[in-house]
Amino acid sequence: MINTKSFGKELKKLGFDFYSGVPCSFLKNLINFAINECEYIGAANEGDAVAIASGALLGGKKPVVLMQNSGLANAVSPLVSLNYPFRIPVLGFVSWRGEPGDPDEPQHELMGRITTKLLDSMQVKWMYLSDDLKKAKRQLLLAAQYIESNRPFFFVVRKGTFEPENLQKQEHSFTVNKVTRGQHASNQLPPRQEALRMINAWKDSQTVQLATTGKTGRQLYEIEDACNNLYMVGSMGCVGSFGLGLALSQPRFDIVVIDGDGSLLMRMGSLATIGYCNPQNMIHILLDNNAHDSTGGQKTVSHNVNFVNIASACGYSQSVYVHNLDELNACLEKWKMTKGLTFLHLKISSSTEDQLSRPASKPYEVKERLQKFLNRNFSESNGEGS
Repeated sequence: MINTKSFGKELKKLGFDFYSGVPCSFLKNLINFAINECEYIGAANEGDAVAIASGALLGGKKPVVLMQNSGLANAVSPLVSLNYPFRIPVLGFVSWRGEPGDPDEPQHELMGRITTKLLDSMQVKWMYLSDDLKKAKRQLLLAAQYIESNRPFFFVVRKGTFEPENLQKQEHSFTVNKVTRGQHASNQLPPRQEALRMINAWKDSQTVQLATTGKTGRQLYEIEDACNNLYMVGSMGCVGSFGLGLALSQPRFDIVVIDGDGSLLMRMGSLATIGYCNPQNMIHILLDNNAHDSTGGQKTVSHNVNFVNIASACGYSQSVYVHNLDELNACLEKWKMTKGLTFLHLKISSSTEDQLSRPASKPYEVKERLQKFLNRNFSESNGEGS
């Protein structure tokens, strides 16, 4: 068995000190180390954990994701449509429940047989983690070198690999909503493009804008292709978690997350994690047209959901229903002055634009451009500019 604390300290020496994940009994001791001695974000699901870690990577962290292999399927979407096209490397540890020849619960049988095949299919480099500390340290060095090539690397972890690591007492912190304002007037239903123009007008040199996949990102690109924009592709529902990771790792920047109703509904559990972490530099704007616009306008169920109350109950400091563009502008103006984790819900009209251009830059080029923007501003703020 590996001495968990020694292994964890080796990870820290290599710069890996930001963790996100979902618990597994095989990994509980490594998770306990991460909670005790590092920054650990407990995610609602494994896909959110990958997205949180990916946002933290852009913010300069070297992140680690932890998950049970039964939840590896939850992580498929971001691994293949976020990490792969954007070339975002994360270090992963996935347990091997249902290992062939090792009796386990029936729900782990099939995933146990296909875990490594699934990683292969996703083109995620992996290896079995040795239970010998010296060998495991050498494996970590290899993994760190591979991650430098901008690809994820996963360790598959067998039962009994880690020695016990007691979880220190965890304090329960609570984030309390301060402002909740629901709908009390008719909706203006502006086009998405007009709402995006207004949001973009508030952008400055300390602002990063993250636009969800589909027409939102493409319309923002048409309005202004800027180095502090990131246009999500695929990984539907992950923009909020991605924004959380970036906001926590780059507290000097204003992180504007522009979401859609179909996207948010897909991973609504992320609101609880974001609300609990409560980054003061993040504003989460939902542009809700009650439709999957980019796939033909099929209706969502957003008309039946009170997002403002949900965000409020999840601990967002402010949760506000926005009826029109004037109110949106006023809320953005106030947020720029006061900050605090804020959720805005604006209903918009369905789009009639079919011919939207796509970003000329490849996703990984957009990522690299944003990283340069963050690093350049950091250097300038520390007097390192020429």
